[in-house]
Amino acid sequence: MKPFLLILIVCLSAVPLLAQDMPRVRQTLDTLASPYFHGRGYIFDGDAKAANYIRDRYKAAGLKPIAGSYFQEFTMPVNRVTQTPELIVDGTTLVPGTDFVASSQTASGKGKATIVRLDTLVFTDAAVAQKFFSHDLRKKALVYPQKFRKQLWELPEPYLQKVLSARLHIILQPRSLLTTVAASPAPIPMLEVKETAWPAKTRKVKFKISAEFTPAHQTRNVIAFIPGAVQPDSFIVYTAHYDHLGGQGKGIYFPGANDNASGTTMLLELAEYYSKPENRPTYSIAFMAFAAEEAGLLGSFHYTNNPLFPLQNIRFLINLDLLGTGDDGMMVVNGSIHPKEFELLQTINKRQNYLPQIKMRGRAANSDHFPFSEKGVPAFFFYTLGGTTFYHNTEDQAAQLPLTKFKEVFRLITDFTEALQATY
Repeated sequence: MKPFLLILIVCLSAVPLLAQDMPRVRQTLDTLASPYFHGRGYIFDGDAKAANYIRDRYKAAGLKPIAGSYFQEFTMPVNRVTQTPELIVDGTTLVPGTDFVASSQTASGKGKATIVRLDTLVFTDAAVAQKFFSHDLRKKALVYPQKFRKQLWELPEPYLQKVLSARLHIILQPRSLLTTVAASPAPIPMLEVKETAWPAKTRKVKFKISAEFTPAHQTRNVIAFIPGAVQPDSFIVYTAHYDHLGGQGKGIYFPGANDNASGTTMLLELAEYYSKPENRPTYSIAFMAFAAEEAGLLGSFHYTNNPLFPLQNIRFLINLDLLGTGDDGMMVVNGSIHPKEFELLQTINKRQNYLPQIKMRGRAANSDHFPFSEKGVPAFFFYTLGGTTFYHNTEDQAAQLPLTKFKEVFRLITDFTEALQATY
């Protein structure tokens, strides 16, 4: 048997069973995904309210700030939809948030427009392109499927100028509405409409969109730590992004229960656990709740460029994102990059029978572990598999999130942390 696995087994035999406080877990999740936080985004102070909540939970658990403050402030550019968009199709009012949303990049705009469907042969037939773009689009609403969006914006300059002259773009989404956060605005109003909600023979639309670009929105990472009992200068780090997509006026908000109220809830549960004297860790443990992950990992990039302690002092980092399910096990991003630690994780899981499987991926720039990995910090990103498929839309609500393996993932993380401290 390998020495570190022998240490692991001895270590785990001394770890007491944990009574996970699932009512508290559910309450935290419900709170973070509630209308009060308005999607933890960039209107109605959603991100600031969430940051204050996490800070207060850190304080209540007795965690300490690292550099005199729980907040690490920074600014970011963001395009915001400040009022709930309106769309009337041939006299029928579509439901915002259910039938359609504004594109995150949208410009403001209002008025009436006649529908013109994009002839997708413009991408392959020069004669069709020349004929199509000879028409005046200034009073038109240009309609096209999502799959052609990128190609449309890559057309040659003369055609692109015609595309940008349209009064409105309507982008048809094939399944569910899927939006994001935009760091820069488009020059035209843009709506994303669920394909099943779009009448086939639509002729005219009426719309209203109010958007505002903020070049320096003030936001913050929320960071605290528990000093290690033996090696306080060495750190295990847990990270989770607390931000989500926010909302569009008062009529639409994106709850972000799985993404990532679930990971933030796990972060706070770990803080509660390690704050108890009987669970004090050997190494220091830092808890980092990042802002602006949805805008391009901006919070974690800001941290790695402005670390509060040397990055080389991080012995291992575990990023927590999308942890609300688990029916089909868990994925470990960077698992193939750190095979020793992945084997350790697998050994724990097989011994304790926590999850049906743990799968691995390689390098991926898909969450807040990535800026750390790029700086040489050993890191895993955990996300659970199976269950709900709601993502980046209004349906990612706390009530539909099963938390199937939340307790087991918590146990796996704490066991893995104990084993890491024993083997390093």
